[in-house]
Amino acid sequence: MAKIAGAPISWGVCEVPGWGNVLPATTVLTEMNELGLSATELGPPDYLPADPGALKAMLSEFELTLVGGFLAVTLHTDVQSSLDEADRVAGILRAGGAEVLVLAAATGLDGYDERPQLTDDEWTTLVDTCAKIREIAAGHGLKTVLHPHVGTHVEREAEVERFLADSDLQLCLDTGHLLIGGTDPVELARRYPDRIGHVHLKDVRDEIAAKVRSGEFSYTDAVEQGIYVPLGDGDVDVEALVKLVQEAGYTGWFVLEQDTRLKDGSPVDKPLKDTARSLAHLSKIL
Repeated sequence: MAKIAGAPISWGVCEVPGWGNVLPATTVLTEMNELGLSATELGPPDYLPADPGALKAMLSEFELTLVGGFLAVTLHTDVQSSLDEADRVAGILRAGGAEVLVLAAATGLDGYDERPQLTDDEWTTLVDTCAKIREIAAGHGLKTVLHPHVGTHVEREAEVERFLADSDLQLCLDTGHLLIGGTDPVELARRYPDRIGHVHLKDVRDEIAAKVRSGEFSYTDAVEQGIYVPLGDGDVDVEALVKLVQEAGYTGWFVLEQDTRLKDGSPVDKPLKDTARSLAHLSKIL
């Protein structure tokens, strides 16, 4: 039986300052429950309660379990601060019964629209810091995966390949961010089946993704222009990807994610409707 989870980012809840309207956690979890989802990712650190008892109580109220959580920290600099934050967040995740820490190589700038180039020494530090965070997370009983993500230092195809060569950490295969960065997620899964440790399912419109790759659109612009669409409406071969990873022995979670930015006037039911459509599409595949 495939394991399907939701994520607060599909409801516009993002760690980027000023990203948009942030819905109350009770609203997001209520709608996940209405969809029949049984699990969620944590969302930005401290969106859900950090206190273990309060976190468990809230999840239980909405009949949800915790899968894992996204953590974007600088891995190439300010290492001790990042290690401390990883330890703190891993503790919250473990208290909530999570399985995986989803790590991203933040630039240190707010948002995902700018990305300075790393030196070779900074790249080496990034890889070393990943290994250190993996040990910290393992101490909490968690697996760590590296999430290639737009606007981070592991985004483009060459960086994904370099990371796979320089680190033995598994990846979070995020179908949307990989495609936007220029990596075919299906081909990546075919070439590296043993490196897929977690899956975020998104669908994107590649004509807009091409404008992000060329620099014509910022990532924020692309989200506003509708780069993300429900599964089956975009250019990711979701069916091929799901079948491929399952045939390769993947037994982890499929997390439904559609990066959303809610602004004044945004339809309040859009996250629920879009996630419902994605869930229906995935259910047909499974």
